[in-house]
Amino acid sequence: MPGLIGRKIGMTSVFSADGKNVPCTVIEAGPCVVTQVKTVEKDGYAALQLAYGEKKEKNTTKAMMGVFKKAGTTPKAHLAEFKFDEEHNLGDTITVELFNDAEFVDIVGTSKGKGFQGVVKRHGFGGVGQSTHGQDDRLRKPGSIGACSYPAKVFKGMRMGGHMGDERVTTQNLRVLKVIPEHNLILVKGSCAGCNGSTVLIEK
Repeated sequence: MPGLIGRKIGMTSVFSADGKNVPCTVIEAGPCVVTQVKTVEKDGYAALQLAYGEKKEKNTTKAMMGVFKKAGTTPKAHLAEFKFDEEHNLGDTITVELFNDAEFVDIVGTSKGKGFQGVVKRHGFGGVGQSTHGQDDRLRKPGSIGACSYPAKVFKGMRMGGHMGDERVTTQNLRVLKVIPEHNLILVKGSCAGCNGSTVLIEK
């Protein structure tokens, strides 16, 4: 699907035509530069590699510097591939106007990391028993995690405490409320994964 790389600015709210206050996410989408053109003959599939965000030359590898110089652009911080229906050439700039005719988009982001969490917060467990009858320290414990004798193991996929968040999350079918080309902004209804300032992918 065609799309752009962008940056989550934050959340706000706008009034709809019927006077309702609608929560929305503000995203800076592009401008993105075409740094590679993948073809079926050469690469086995057709796609465009887009680059977004500035990066210092001293922090860029020589191999990537060759890619950016070939495209005639400065070093970029983020790269991603999208499949476009229309053709684009190396070095072309794609702006947020790509979404002028889009009604819905998908947003791919990295969720906020929450560290090591227990089963109550991570999986919504209700806790075990009451604080009486010898269970004064068992309110938020997971309880039994498997059989004693057979099978003498814990099954894979058992919901337990562990690292929560900091994973790739796709929020689908967010309605496009407004596109502001002069500021490279797009407003979508609702929320998407990621903290303010994080990099996101916006797909038609």
